[in-house]
Amino acid sequence: MTGKILIVDDVATNRIVLKTRISAALHEVSLAVDGQSALDMVRQDRPDAILLDLHLPDIPGLEVLARLRADPASRDIPVIVHSAAATPDQRLAALRAGADDVLPKPADDRLLLARLRALLRRHDPEAREALALDGLEDAGAPFDWPGLVTLTAMDEDAARRLDRRLAPHLSHRLVLRDRETLLGAETGRGAQGPGTPDGFVIDGATDPANALVLLSELRSDSLSRHSGIAVLIGDPRLAAFAYDLGADEAIPPDTPPAETAARIDALVRRARAATQRRAALHDHARLALTDPLTGLSNRRHALRRLGELSARSVSTGQGLTVLLADLDRFKRVNDSYGHAAGDAVLAEVAARLRAEMSAGDLLARIGGEEFLIVLSAPLAEGEARARRLCAAVGDSPVPLPDGRTISVTLSVGLSYAPPGSLPDTVIAQADHALLGAKTLGRNRVKVG
Repeated sequence: MTGKILIVDDVATNRIVLKTRISAALHEVSLAVDGQSALDMVRQDRPDAILLDLHLPDIPGLEVLARLRADPASRDIPVIVHSAAATPDQRLAALRAGADDVLPKPADDRLLLARLRALLRRHDPEAREALALDGLEDAGAPFDWPGLVTLTAMDEDAARRLDRRLAPHLSHRLVLRDRETLLGAETGRGAQGPGTPDGFVIDGATDPANALVLLSELRSDSLSRHSGIAVLIGDPRLAAFAYDLGADEAIPPDTPPAETAARIDALVRRARAATQRRAALHDHARLALTDPLTGLSNRRHALRRLGELSARSVSTGQGLTVLLADLDRFKRVNDSYGHAAGDAVLAEVAARLRAEMSAGDLLARIGGEEFLIVLSAPLAEGEARARRLCAAVGDSPVPLPDGRTISVTLSVGLSYAPPGSLPDTVIAQADHALLGAKTLGRNRVKVG
């Protein structure tokens, strides 16, 4: 994966060397000589990742980082602080200010490029932009603390030692799980379920080969592939390999406890934010295809599905029966009982219709009180089922929110669509039949 990388460094030699190394990996590289130039270029060009030196001639690197994180347009851009001789306090301050990593200068080439690849995989500006445009991303949403972090591939003594080292700095709860329990070999539940961890920490200090295998297994498991995963590993070459296998953090075992805790905090925070974004995108997609009142497919989705079913009927040789169903005199319900009652009637009718559907049937609300039903069935069976739908709606009154009940009826128009029929033609025929059912007195089925 390649991207646009912004290098911010006031030393020309550093910029040239970094540009040569990063360009060789086919990234597009731009250069900034100071903090203000960097901020201006970020606003203009929206890089995919930033390499930021702490020591700049005009604005301190930490202040540049703080401004990037305060701006909604740049708060999610990955930033690697790349600085010579950064003290432990400076490293910790950078991580707490929002840096995704802090690498020494000069960094190991393989580790630097692997870290960039990992950050670019995680960064999805198009998804974030889509959520922001639709008002579905809440940048200021707080996270619930503490989280749950699973330690694995380490013995109990090592886990206790790590727990004691991190306890003064980490608010999350650490639990120990062996590999078999973690992967659900016995229970089949996998890494997630009740008490799902917010992140995993794999000990690769003593047995890096098995740690990397476990990392790969977690990333390939459908239940844990989106989880945050940190690997404790010191060798830069193995750390680079861990990033390419899917690690979010590769932390040297001798890292000070406060910095390790800060990295785990960031790991949990990013994992939770990513989960929120996926949920928001899922809800967005669902709402785009669903009628919010009844939970049925909406008109747009239904017409697309009808087209797909019609095309499939050519290969199966089985035609479709298309029903248009409309509540009789529904306007009187709204006028006499109010719109809340009308909504209750629509929701109840939708539930009764849904209860009569079989696997493979299509049921959608395509208008105010109009429903589309598509059955992979011959006309005679479709007509019989349409009569059952009328009975399901009309045989028992609908309860209203105020405790009263109201009786409603349904009129249905049918049309049979031989294989290859055009959806518009079939719907027009069903609509004509529905008009006939209304004309004949309502609460009945008519075939068109």
